[in-house]
Amino acid sequence: MNLSKQEKLSKIDSKGAVTVNDTLKTINNRVSLRGYDKKDISKEDLDAILEAAMRAPTAGNQMLYSIIVVKDEKTKKILSKTCDNQAFIATAPVILLFLADHQRWFDYYELNGVGEYCEEHGLLFEAPQESDLLLAIEDAMCAAENAVIAAESLNIGSCYIGDIVENYEIHKELFDLPDWAFPIGMLCLGYYRPEQPRVIKERFDREYIVFEEKYRHLNAEDYSKMFASREKIYREDNQYKAKNFAQMFYARKTGAVFSKEMARSVRVAMKKWDGRILNKRKIHD
Repeated sequence: MNLSKQEKLSKIDSKGAVTVNDTLKTINNRVSLRGYDKKDISKEDLDAILEAAMRAPTAGNQMLYSIIVVKDEKTKKILSKTCDNQAFIATAPVILLFLADHQRWFDYYELNGVGEYCEEHGLLFEAPQESDLLLAIEDAMCAAENAVIAAESLNIGSCYIGDIVENYEIHKELFDLPDWAFPIGMLCLGYYRPEQPRVIKERFDREYIVFEEKYRHLNAEDYSKMFASREKIYREDNQYKAKNFAQMFYARKTGAVFSKEMARSVRVAMKKWDGRILNKRKIHD
């Protein structure tokens, strides 16, 4: 049996036996979709996606995330501009905004006298801090990926928008976000168009990503092999005046203007997650 690399990933179990597994095929055939069929996502399909998201693994069953469903055309147009000017965002029938959210738990704590309890027992009632944000991000992204896989199984494509972490002040106002709910991920959703081709992008070889027991520090030869196929897209006449692929990619991504805005925005948001000692009656101040 002659199988492509993607087919092999979909049909080989842990013992090397060829199997048919719809879940693996769904995962390995997924692509980022930026052009959508015009029909609306059905209520049944959207409900199924959201229910799947909420079944994701979560730290201590806290569900440290919230999901905002966005269908309003005006809001989508705003997001298409605030998220690094990506026009296709406005064309998605549905957008799911994933928040790393500790606000809900701390509101619950306030309503149930946790501040008083801490005072009575000599404990500190501390606001969420950096570690809490990271934990909530883990929860939110687990939920987001569950949504992606569920959507894909329903012939609904998706595209992650990491740029939602930019322009924190604008997004905070746009969605009426409290201090301890940070927009960490966004999904554009829409049905695949009939007969729409899927171009599966190459990934780095496993040997450079998956390590046994300890971290593997790559050497120059490793990096040369790892990036060999990607370096083929380098062109000497690139707009960045870069002398190689690494320089070109840095200029286009890591060192780009949007990346600087992302860093600024996250720094502003992080100031809220400071672990300060809370006044038991004024935790929203």
